[in-house]
Amino acid sequence: MEKDEVITLEDRGFIQIKGLEAKDFLQNIVTNDMEKVTNNLTLFSSIFTPQGKYLFEFFVLKLKDGYLLECEKKSIAEIIKIFKFYKLRSKVDFIDLSEKYASLIISLEKFKEINGSKITKGCTVIYREDPVYIDPRNDKLGAKIISKLENIHLTIKKLNLKITDKKKYYTKSFELGIPQVDLGKFKEKIFGIESNLDELNGIDFKKGCYIGQENTSRIKLRNKLRRRILPVQKITGEISENDIIKYKDSEIGKIMINKPYSFALVKVVDPDLNDFVDIELVCGKSRIKIFKPTWIE
Repeated sequence: MEKDEVITLEDRGFIQIKGLEAKDFLQNIVTNDMEKVTNNLTLFSSIFTPQGKYLFEFFVLKLKDGYLLECEKKSIAEIIKIFKFYKLRSKVDFIDLSEKYASLIISLEKFKEINGSKITKGCTVIYREDPVYIDPRNDKLGAKIISKLENIHLTIKKLNLKITDKKKYYTKSFELGIPQVDLGKFKEKIFGIESNLDELNGIDFKKGCYIGQENTSRIKLRNKLRRRILPVQKITGEISENDIIKYKDSEIGKIMINKPYSFALVKVVDPDLNDFVDIELVCGKSRIKIFKPTWIE
């Protein structure tokens, strides 16, 4: 996006997590290391089932009285429900703040103008009392301002920004191979590590235990990852959810998200991913191409 453009993501929600044991509570269940979350660093993280299956992903920001989780707005109620299930006697509370905050996308160039410091993933600064952070997954996605609703218009004016269509942001994310829309379609259907969280700085393999840690570490450390979520581009026909993708009459994948940005769970070994990326493949009644993001080895 251009330096002076801004995108408002109305589909993002926010959960405040506060209390004397907020950090310990999160440290025991989420996939990243809460010890690293500070006023200067925002993390990308997730929560799995005990078997290591994908549930939800989110960003974790430090607030004065706890933490702020940014996630898909449609997942707020379910995430809070899961947190309450694991709360037990922990001194921690969960508050839906989706009506008090908004997520604004800005360019890295604009972030540099605000901060003037070195550009690193997750780097977080404060602008007009609101946190601004570089996307910890991939800095090509730019930065986000997590703005209080009452600050939005003045922030946009002071930074000399012009609002543009959110499709521009989500299309860029698709081109990078990072799904962000309808993530609920992954829920309990794939292993968390299959959604590329290991490559997107969403899992800390050196931290202590978290929910689903045993299977996740086993898959990673024993090199048993056989499938990944990858972007799919339609050539002809229409792509439908659960369509089977074939290469030389062998099933190599299945559509998980059909539109508007298509992603599939695809084999990366037997056959090797490099054998069939960027070539025309049969997918149900359509023809597609699978793309390998540059950040996947």
